[in-house]
Amino acid sequence: MKVLVTRPEKVGEELTEMLQHHNISAIHYSPFDIVGGRELSQLPSVLASLTSNDYVLSVSKNAIYFAHHILAQNNIKWRDDLKYFAIGKASANYFSALSKQAVRYPIKFANSETFLALPEMERVMHKNFIILRAETGRELISTEITKRGARVKSIECYCRLTKKDINAKISFFKQARIDTLIISSCDILNTLLKQTSLQDRKWLIQCLLIVVSERIAKYAVSVGWRRDNIIISTQVNNHSLLETVITYHNQ
Repeated sequence: MKVLVTRPEKVGEELTEMLQHHNISAIHYSPFDIVGGRELSQLPSVLASLTSNDYVLSVSKNAIYFAHHILAQNNIKWRDDLKYFAIGKASANYFSALSKQAVRYPIKFANSETFLALPEMERVMHKNFIILRAETGRELISTEITKRGARVKSIECYCRLTKKDINAKISFFKQARIDTLIISSCDILNTLLKQTSLQDRKWLIQCLLIVVSERIAKYAVSVGWRRDNIIISTQVNNHSLLETVITYHNQ
């Protein structure tokens, strides 16, 4: 078993080291470079305009990092009269550590569907709902929360720039006999597929996929993967992904 970890830089590097520690061959490569977003400068004024008990959701550690950085640059603290949310436990802990505020998140699974099932998400009518994210992402949350009566505004806190060496890297991974891909978003999978040459695409689609949600699994099937060649991790965090790989590896 040879694994390609495509998670973003720090978490991806951590997972790769965890796999290697368990004697599982693993390589890390993220198809994106991360830079500050075009709308980041709007955040201080947007936060200032919110009403007490409005909602702020950060979808990832990257969004939290860049959002906190712009506030710190302007000597602005996170307001203590707002309700803060994250998708997963790791992001929530990171958000809470920087903001010094309580951050709610879905306990069972870290995905859009379980986030929308939080009791607080049933009480969003007439509230301002700010989503701190990349240039795209979590459209399901934005759409559904809007349907429930909230005024949703997404702020591009960071941007994912597609790397120019993906095709060459894919050829290298093929030669290295990578047979398993860890994929944490539809964007990552879509980018890898689009940037892979036709001669390497057949190999890519034959790789085992380990994904973090049913939504990604369904997307993978729609672009060519067999459903029986896809495994869904119970959680999005590295420990759950590691356990998923080890369980499959030991079968």
